[in-house]
Amino acid sequence: MDGRQVVDVDSFYCALGEAINGPGGYFGWNLDAVDDCLRGRWGASPPFTLEWQHSDVARSHLVHHHAVEGDTGTLFELLLRIFEGRGIEVLLR
Repeated sequence: MDGRQVVDVDSFYCALGEAINGPGGYFGWNLDAVDDCLRGRWGASPPFTLEWQHSDVARSHLVHHHAVEGDTGTLFELLLRIFEGRGIEVLLR
């Protein structure tokens, strides 16, 4: 997945969908949908390895979004926990 394409939450979902299912690919538009997709309903199903190139760029945009209202954790951190919990190895490049 190319982190340079991740400039906000919506572009993350788009980049993830395309990385897993090809151009125009879908892999969720919110955290619940991503979790559903990770159950094998849309394309690749765990376990697999996600190589997240330019993850520092994506992190710089996603750390401004809280994962859950009232929580101090960032969306970037939550996404990594979700992937890990589903057996997806994420290589941050």
